[in-house]
Amino acid sequence: MQLISKLPNVGTTIFTVMSALAKEHNAINLSQGFPDYPISSILIEEVNRAMQNGLNQYAPMAGLPELRDILSKKIQALYQTSINPDTEITITPGGTYAIYAALTTILQPKDEVIVLEPAYDSYIPNIITNGAIPICIPLKYPDYSIDWKAVEQAITSHTKAIIVNTPHNPTGYVWTVEDIHHLDRIANQYDLFVISDEVYEHITLDGRVHESILKYPSLLKRSFVIFSFGKVFHTTGWKMGYCVAPSDLSTEFRKIHQFLCFTCNTPMQVGLAKFLEHEHEYLQLPAFFQQKRDLFLDLIKDLPFTLHQKSQGSYFQMLGYDQISSLPDKEFAIWLTKEYGVASIPVSAFNHNGKDDKLIRFCFAKKDETLIAAAEKLKRLQ
Repeated sequence: MQLISKLPNVGTTIFTVMSALAKEHNAINLSQGFPDYPISSILIEEVNRAMQNGLNQYAPMAGLPELRDILSKKIQALYQTSINPDTEITITPGGTYAIYAALTTILQPKDEVIVLEPAYDSYIPNIITNGAIPICIPLKYPDYSIDWKAVEQAITSHTKAIIVNTPHNPTGYVWTVEDIHHLDRIANQYDLFVISDEVYEHITLDGRVHESILKYPSLLKRSFVIFSFGKVFHTTGWKMGYCVAPSDLSTEFRKIHQFLCFTCNTPMQVGLAKFLEHEHEYLQLPAFFQQKRDLFLDLIKDLPFTLHQKSQGSYFQMLGYDQISSLPDKEFAIWLTKEYGVASIPVSAFNHNGKDDKLIRFCFAKKDETLIAAAEKLKRLQ
């Protein structure tokens, strides 16, 4: 038998490569986006209590009702939008899964999907796996704002959807109200579905406000809005998230979901439902992460990196290295890991064509002592 690959040009992700390289060289890992500090003991206790109480069997396919109920209340409080927890919220094993399931729900072979690059690396493989075609629009260097004229010019009769991400990984750009208005007009004028990746919803910095699709009814009616418990509660290894979509879209989403995984980890759903009652746990995240971003930037301020702009959101900071080396960004990231003991991610990995702006991405969702130790290693660059 001959296997014909659906992703013939795809290898191991850069995140896996750089994390493995960091481990091999005993380097400080600021590459992959996961925290190295403990999660809340209260959350651990709630999950453990659920296990001890025997809540270890299948949850309903759409997710535990109590978790969906409290998410509906959270959405109402944050975005003044009424979401039906029974028909419009689906609990998923992570945000990346939800993005794949949403794309699989809407795409047919030869459909086109607009992707704004640099982009999270799962988007394009998800589109291709469904037999559809990614249409990549570069964000405007160096601030990575959106070229809405280019977006509109890329739309054809085959365009089915646009996938968007705010706060943005890897650039840290946070959408403005003006961005939302552009998307609203274009999506409605050209009858596009919207996949909105909002996994960093609570990590907005310098007083910025997260402009969720959930706040805009004319967009929400055509959107799948994706969230992550892992990013909010520092539990990336749990792979827990959810998708919010109108009931007609959720019905079709759940048809796919029920045959991909059927349901998600029950005791974790119980624990998350209880933990979401503690609103301060997510409302304090902007201040928490701004302190970490500011600490990291202060620690490296005298190093020869180029700071085009401070991260506006997410827990990533991009830095240029043109004053240090002329190496391509992947080679530079490998060199930095091996020679200086700090791992990062080359930003070209987020571009389908490998476009290289001589930038690397650091994750600052780390203990303060980790960031201090990384800066000490990087000081040799002076």
